[in-house]
Order: sequence, then structure tokens, then C-alpha cells
Amino acid sequence: MNKSISQLITENHIHEIECVIPDMTGIARGKILPKDLFLSAGEMRLPKSVLLNTVNGQQPDNGPYVGDTDPDMICKPDISTFRVVPWAAEPVAVIIHDCLEWDGTPVALSPRAVLRRVIDLYTKRGWRPVVAPEMEFFLVARQQNPHEPLQPPIGRTGKPEAGRQSYSIDAVNDFDPFFMELSKFCDVHRLGVETLIHEAGAGQMEINFTHGDPLELADRVFLFKRTVRETALRHGIFATFMAKPMEAEPGSAMHIHQSVIDADGNNIFSKADGSASPEFFHYIAGLQKYVPQVMPMFAPYVNSYRRLAPFMSAPTNVRWGYDNRTCGIRVPNSDANSRRVENRVPGVDVNPYLAIAATLACGYQGIVEALQPTEALTTSAWNMADDLPHHLEDAIELLRNCEPMHELFGTKFVDAFCAVKELEYGTYNRVISSWEREHLLLLV
Repeated sequence: MNKSISQLITENHIHEIECVIPDMTGIARGKILPKDLFLSAGEMRLPKSVLLNTVNGQQPDNGPYVGDTDPDMICKPDISTFRVVPWAAEPVAVIIHDCLEWDGTPVALSPRAVLRRVIDLYTKRGWRPVVAPEMEFFLVARQQNPHEPLQPPIGRTGKPEAGRQSYSIDAVNDFDPFFMELSKFCDVHRLGVETLIHEAGAGQMEINFTHGDPLELADRVFLFKRTVRETALRHGIFATFMAKPMEAEPGSAMHIHQSVIDADGNNIFSKADGSASPEFFHYIAGLQKYVPQVMPMFAPYVNSYRRLAPFMSAPTNVRWGYDNRTCGIRVPNSDANSRRVENRVPGVDVNPYLAIAATLACGYQGIVEALQPTEALTTSAWNMADDLPHHLEDAIELLRNCEPMHELFGTKFVDAFCAVKELEYGTYNRVISSWEREHLLLLV
């Protein structure tokens, strides 16, 4: 974007600016400023501890990570992220900010800084990673009681979706007004949405993004989630990015396609003759070795592990295969220039900055260590032994003890992120579930 922020504000008749940063959960935090104050200030200041909020608004003891005085950080607007907010009643813009220390260095706890840190590893080798996320989500009927199960919404037929309608055009058309407005909002918001399909679950949809720069794609996913939720509210329904919102339905994933381009624009996963390169296999092996060790970034909540269950269309393994959707790591059929790897493990509940950083870090480390993958699987992996941790508590422990990822992400970030996840897990463990009341109240 070659225009200045002031030019963009003037041309779009902007009255207010939403100044946002993504915290560790991927929630947008920040301030809403009138245009004059935004332009005169040139920056935003927030306590560094804002980055440490759990999904339910708590914070771990933040002294070890931000200092005992909880100082401010400087949040600088990234002009490339300027977008008009399409659903606002008056002209409003949103701008994602970078979190900086007072000396101008990145704040180690910032998810956007963590992704930049991983991208820089590739840059130093003359490489450019390319990603393309696929995002699944559910449309559900509005409900106010969190103790009641979610239900599919009622569409134009006046009936909720009763069965699974994978790839059904009619099922998508049942919510035409919602998708028409969502498409318009995505265009105004410059989100680069490519494809819409109905997924396997009742009311479950999938959106694909055009491939591109990892940071730009993370920004787009970050903004897309909010766009979907806002659009759904305007149509009297909810949109949820929970990994497993309904007991009897499949979960929702954020599959990440990834490849790496060299300085000449060549895909390093392919040799000059079109065959797969050593780096391609090293990259896959890196995913096989390290995906289980960074699972809190791919499955960040207790609910995330309900999706990663046998026979629920989600992988419980890190086997790999060509066009094999039963594997956690799939290699789609393509020509040599488009050779890529699809990580099918992440749920859609992830922080997109951290999930993209984690998958790129795993592949990068595989290349650094020159790891060798297992043989490509040509049969189903559904009945194979699990490779992934079954619970968030186990996943946190694996990440905390993974030294290579401490080096790639920074030890301060890993320790702080694990502290946030441990606090969320501890809070969840205090909840008495309906199952416990139903089966234990009068029977034990």
C-alpha cells in the first residue's frame, strides 16, 4: 500500500479507527480512536499484560513475562492492514498494530512477532514460505443457555438441517442472504476468500483462501473470523469457530497448505526435473517429529481434543501420504511448481498467527536437521495408533520441554504461552459437567 494512513482515512471518509492487536488466544484487543486523535498520536499504548489474557479474561502471574510493574508497550499501526469495516453504521477503519518495546524491538509475547520471527528464519536462507488456509465453521441457532447443546439454524425452508449435506449446493443456498452479505463484506474487507463449500456437519461450511504471504494470511484469517461472526449476528444466527461444537457432528479444522519459494521463484520442494527434492521430505519429517510437540498451538483448548478423535474425519496421527485425507499430513496432487504439504491437524479454534508460525517452524526444523520421513502411506490411517497427545495438559508439557521450539519461538514466549494455557486448563477443571451431575449425583 503506497498511500499514507492520512490519505486512506480521508479518501474513505473515516470517522473512527479500531486499533487492534491479536493476543495469545487470537482475540482482538485494543482501542477505538477518533481519526484526529489517531493521526496526532501516531501510535497506541497498551499494557504488555494484555497479550496474556486467557480466553475467559484471566491472566497468569505476569511478573516473570512483563515485569513487576506491568509497563506499557508501543503499538505501531501497520498501514498494509488498513481496511474499511463493512458492517459499521458510520465509516470506520480497522488497523492491526505491531507490538514494540520502547527501544523499537518486537515484544516477545506478541503472536504477530512470533510469526515474523519464524518467517525471518526462511528469509535468512533466501526463501519465502507460502501458505493457504482452509477454514471450517458452523452456523448454529442462537441460544443463551451455555448448558444446552447447540442446534443447527433454521434456513429458508423453515426447518433445521437434519442430515449431513457434504458439498450440497442446496444446503448452502438455504442461507443465501447470509452468504451474499458475507461475500460482500469479504470483498470490502479485502480478505481474498476463494471458495465456499458445505462441509460434512449439519450447518458446517468451509471457506478457502488464496495462497500468499504467511503474515498477510494470518491477518486475513484474524479479520475473517470476526467478519463471519458479525455477519451471522445480522442474520439472527451464530457462527462458531469452536473445534467441536456439537457432540454428534464432525469438528472444524483449519488445514494449512504450505510450500517454500527460493529467490528465483522456484519451489524448493521440487527439483529442476520436477521430482520431489530432499527439502520436501525433510519438511514432511519435521512436521512428523514436531507437530505433536507444538500441539497447544494447533489444539489450544480442552474442546480442541474432542475433535481429534477416531472416525470423526480428523487426524489422530502424523503419518503422511499422497492425496490421503486419513493422514495428518497430506500431499495434494499437483504439478512440480505447486508441490505443497497440507497440515490437517490444526483446529479452526487456533490463533492463526501461532498456528501458521508453528507449522512453518516444524517444517523448517526438519530441513535444518535433515530429517527423513516415514514411507508414504497408501492405505487408511484411521485405525493406526495415535501420534498426538490426547489432552491439553499433556500437550502443554510436550511444548514446554521442546528445546528446538524454545529457540525458534523464544523461551519467554513459550513459557508465557504455556502459563496461559495452564490457567485455562485449571479453570476448566473446576467446572462440574452435566455428565457428572447426571451419572454421579445419585448413583455413587
